[in-house]
Amino acid sequence: MEQQRIVDFMKEKLYKPMNVLELKEALGVQDGDELEELVKLLNRMEEEGLVVRTRTHRYGLPSKMNLVVGRLQGKAKGFGFVIPTDPEEIAHGDVFVNAGDMNGAMHGDKVIARVHKKAGINGLREGEIIRILERAHKTVVGTFVSHQHYAFVIPDDPRIGIELFVPEADFNGAADGMKVVAEITHFPEGWKAAQGKVIEVLGYPDQPGVDILAVIRKHGLPESFPDEVLQAAEAVPDTISEADLQGRRDLRKRRMVTIDGEDAKDLDDAVSVERLPNGNILLGVHIADVGYYVRENSPLDKEAYNRGTSVYLVDRVIPMLPHRLSNGICSLNPKVDRLTLTCDMEWSPDAQLVRHEIYPSVIRTNERMTYTNVRKILLDKDPELIDRYRELLADFQLMEELAMKLRERRMRRGAIDFDFDEAKIIVDRQGKPVEIKKRERSIAEQIIEEFMLAANETVSEHFHWLNIPFLYRVHEEPDSQRLNDFNDFIRNFGYALKGIGNKTHPRALQRLLEDIKGKPEERVISTVMLRSMKQAKYSHEPLGHFGLAAEFYSHFTSPIRRYPDLVIHRIIREAIEHGGTLPPERIDQLRAKLPEIAQHSSERERLAVDAERETDLVKKVEFMEGRIGEDFAGYISGITAFGIFVELDNTVEGMVHVSYLEDDYYHYEEKQYALIGERTGRMFRIGDRVKVRVEAVNKQARTIDFRLLEGGEYRGLGRGGWGRHEADMENGVDKRQAKRKQFARAARQRQKRALKAVAKKAAKLRKQKKSKR
Repeated sequence: MEQQRIVDFMKEKLYKPMNVLELKEALGVQDGDELEELVKLLNRMEEEGLVVRTRTHRYGLPSKMNLVVGRLQGKAKGFGFVIPTDPEEIAHGDVFVNAGDMNGAMHGDKVIARVHKKAGINGLREGEIIRILERAHKTVVGTFVSHQHYAFVIPDDPRIGIELFVPEADFNGAADGMKVVAEITHFPEGWKAAQGKVIEVLGYPDQPGVDILAVIRKHGLPESFPDEVLQAAEAVPDTISEADLQGRRDLRKRRMVTIDGEDAKDLDDAVSVERLPNGNILLGVHIADVGYYVRENSPLDKEAYNRGTSVYLVDRVIPMLPHRLSNGICSLNPKVDRLTLTCDMEWSPDAQLVRHEIYPSVIRTNERMTYTNVRKILLDKDPELIDRYRELLADFQLMEELAMKLRERRMRRGAIDFDFDEAKIIVDRQGKPVEIKKRERSIAEQIIEEFMLAANETVSEHFHWLNIPFLYRVHEEPDSQRLNDFNDFIRNFGYALKGIGNKTHPRALQRLLEDIKGKPEERVISTVMLRSMKQAKYSHEPLGHFGLAAEFYSHFTSPIRRYPDLVIHRIIREAIEHGGTLPPERIDQLRAKLPEIAQHSSERERLAVDAERETDLVKKVEFMEGRIGEDFAGYISGITAFGIFVELDNTVEGMVHVSYLEDDYYHYEEKQYALIGERTGRMFRIGDRVKVRVEAVNKQARTIDFRLLEGGEYRGLGRGGWGRHEADMENGVDKRQAKRKQFARAARQRQKRALKAVAKKAAKLRKQKKSKR
């Protein structure tokens, strides 16, 4: 019995909830083993939320019973949203759940919600949690607050929404103010509070390393490998034998290099270029053959699957594979033999792919290059480096030529190229942040980026046409409503998307990015555009990559640090060994496994990104703690009814609370993304340049408070930067000031209309009461 058959049967229009015996008859299930299998399947489907059992023991689909199954996204103020897991329900939107309707559910739990209102606040459905299918948290990381004979653990993640009661017997050495890990022994139920016990004391928040350790524990990141995994890694040889070379093409005489950051140790890609006699360029992308060492279902493979990805925190890396592999035999270290999978691509002078070939190989890289040195060679023309790497100089120049052609080709077809400034946080040996600077994205980084994109796309399309099950990196088209909202937003800056409709081409978004390039509003429009799009994820189906304007795309180039790449390498090697296909039983096996691998890998990736962002935030807040009273330049990155978010030029973000705006009463205009002064008409908009002073820093809450600088130090707001610009003047009139007054007048008029409506309604109610008397 297949669960899909049950789901399809329950989707039929005439279906009504049935008990087990009625389902048995309807589905033609025999007594004995078949009936037992049906009962087990129904129980399993109920646990997963695919079906719901009523109080009268009848089964039906949640959607048919006004129920929604999903993950609860908690909010710090106690309410939350149920994010549906059923694709059909996703189209109907999230379900808003009031704080009083949580019924013991916590952030991240898999729940069933009953929908009360089809459209409540902001058009969202409203409902209540009626059942918790799966708990997301067995432990919480937080601050231990002691009250002598009992204590509470206040979670670091405010979305969890509970304070964990801890009896004195379960303190386990924790003292007031310490960071601890507590196990939840009793989940909240009715009026009963959650209860737990301390299982690990991390230390006081100001002790070196405790802040990052708290983030690691909060996200459940593994710090060490199990013994059996380390033993399996030790069993892998650290040199290559002749037997390893069987069936491989020998590329050890081909000139090639790795290009990475200075601190990179897991070098998983090497590149080579060659000008062919016909004028074309042969690009070789050579990727460490990790699958040769990490066999399917081995202890190494199972651990890599569980981790899903390497996690790059501010002061450490949590690798997917043990260092013996990731920094040793699998790393393409210079001047030593390494096993690889090669993707050779021949490109015409106008960057058209003429032919390609994918095969196992053995290589020996000539040099381990860094982004800094390649940039100095190509851009700065550093004479010392040019002399040192003179044998490779022509290769680097050819790489630059090809990379720029590949980039131009991507841009022509409409790929969206965001150019965000990323922060690089420098910490000392105690983990204290000493500097925050922007990561460079020079020609060297662009060369590797373009070559990896080309290889990933080529491999993906190749295996799609072989009709072999594969893992794809997909980025679905944005929702039309989100794009419409984004279009409304950019109109405030004088822009509009062209060709927006049911199916928007990414080229329209890329043209907008080109239009705003170098302008003050570039950063904010790019950010809002990114938020309007869907998240990229892994899938067993080739759904396309909207951002890259690519029909087929996969992750092939980083098997040391990403599990999907490792899976793809196995499929490639198997297909090559079987002459370009796979046995039918293997195809069936992959079709069954790949959807689950794709979903798990997507979840682990999101968790890693959250942990990386959180450690960045922790260190940014700590960095600014020593700069209270200092002045910084930045731009307004967000507007809310309660204040203005400002991002400094060093990427640190903080807030100017509305209470600090003392010169007027300010009203939030949602459509204009602006705060407008009621009396003065003064307007604050996203993208405006500002100068702020650091007022306060709260390490516990991870917040930074700013105050706007006024008077001579601060000369007004505007997308043009500091002061008044000629472009803003027309016939001696400041266009920005006129616009502000226009918005302010409109805001006052709306407010007056609202007050009149309230007064009219109150008078009507008074009249009704009088008539009743």
